Amino acid sequence: MDITLFTPKEAHFLNSSKQIINGLAEAAIDMQISNQQQPQNSHTSTSRSSDSGEPCPSDKWASRLLMECARAISEKDSSKIHHLLWMLNELASPYGDCDQKIAFYFLQALFCKATDSGLRCYKTLTSVAEKSHSFDSARKLILKFQELSPWTTFGHVASNGAILEALEGETKLHIIDVSNTLCTQWPTLLEALATRNDETPRLKLTVVVTASIVNLVMKEISQRMEKFARLMGVPFEFNVISGLNHLGELTKEGLGVQEDEAIVVNCIGSLRRVEVEEREAVIRMFQSLRPKVVTVVEEEADFSTSRNDFVKCFEECLRFYTLYFEMLEESFVPTSNEKLMLERECLRSIVRVLSCDEENDRECERREKGSQWSERLKEAFLPVGFSDDVVDDVKALLKRYRTGWSLALPQGEVAHDSGIYLTWKEEPAVWASAWKP
Repeated sequence: MDITLFTPKEAHFLNSSKQIINGLAEAAIDMQISNQQQPQNSHTSTSRSSDSGEPCPSDKWASRLLMECARAISEKDSSKIHHLLWMLNELASPYGDCDQKIAFYFLQALFCKATDSGLRCYKTLTSVAEKSHSFDSARKLILKFQELSPWTTFGHVASNGAILEALEGETKLHIIDVSNTLCTQWPTLLEALATRNDETPRLKLTVVVTASIVNLVMKEISQRMEKFARLMGVPFEFNVISGLNHLGELTKEGLGVQEDEAIVVNCIGSLRRVEVEEREAVIRMFQSLRPKVVTVVEEEADFSTSRNDFVKCFEECLRFYTLYFEMLEESFVPTSNEKLMLERECLRSIVRVLSCDEENDRECERREKGSQWSERLKEAFLPVGFSDDVVDDVKALLKRYRTGWSLALPQGEVAHDSGIYLTWKEEPAVWASAWKP
């Protein structure tokens, strides 16, 4: 296994499975031959074979071996676990094709689950990432990702459109940004505010940081945002709220909300970190702020309803990240350092989803799909349909990227759902929505 691009601490964790299961090679090879003789069907892959040379065809080996190992772990079949871990360790690589990468990153989560070391591994990986994290490296990574994929810009454009329409005519604005997107959403909104036909409004931006790795670069971001606001001629105030254990600790008083402010709550990829049992309370807290609009963007995956069934949760996690890895594989050049960094970020998320739940649920991401979030949000808010202008802006955005991306509106049985979907090769990937009290 080539781990030369990883730090010693990362390499230790990424090579652990091989160290504990040496000597099982002969049995593992026998199992591999048996697997190869089985029908070529996949339990989980969302990818499709085609004559265009897609890198993740559904009849490849990674999904089958990974699912088999997940079932063995669920059944506590130690002999089978060791055999399959050894096989995956021999076949996987972070620098190979899409199947090899998927096998490599999911192997680490399976090893952590099998050895009850998920939380320790996750904390070590996070510590290593934080030590190498800087504003310049984060900025370069984000800009490259946004240049090649609409995965994040889709939600930015949709949310900004809904926010600008909801705040039309307001002169004192307060946006509460509950996300970890390093404020990359806001420069275009500041430009739009600066060019409004009426009086340029005052803007207060309160950023609620829910990831420690983001807090490391907030000082630099704050300075750049204030400088850009001055350049645009927008009266601007920037506040950061960090150090929260969870979003349930947020209060109206702590957010510094004033009675004469038009409030916006912007949640991008943040509600997934709220414990399932606390989500209703967090949504009710947002409702108490009497916002003009609440925007919610989440990736389309369900790690919530299956949280007590490891095999089902693993299957859904594998489905979602197969889609994500395929997207990265086709969007970036093979030698891209940015692609490697994004894939390594996935390792932390996969370990957190699959291996940390029993030890510390606050470290786990219990994602829900758009239809599930809609049901929760409808208890406190009414859905706001995106206007034709916003939909046109999103469509124009997608034309800047390679073929395969499209915009989907809920239809048929899910037509009652709020929001719009970014799809990759017809598979829903990201959900964006807007809500009002």
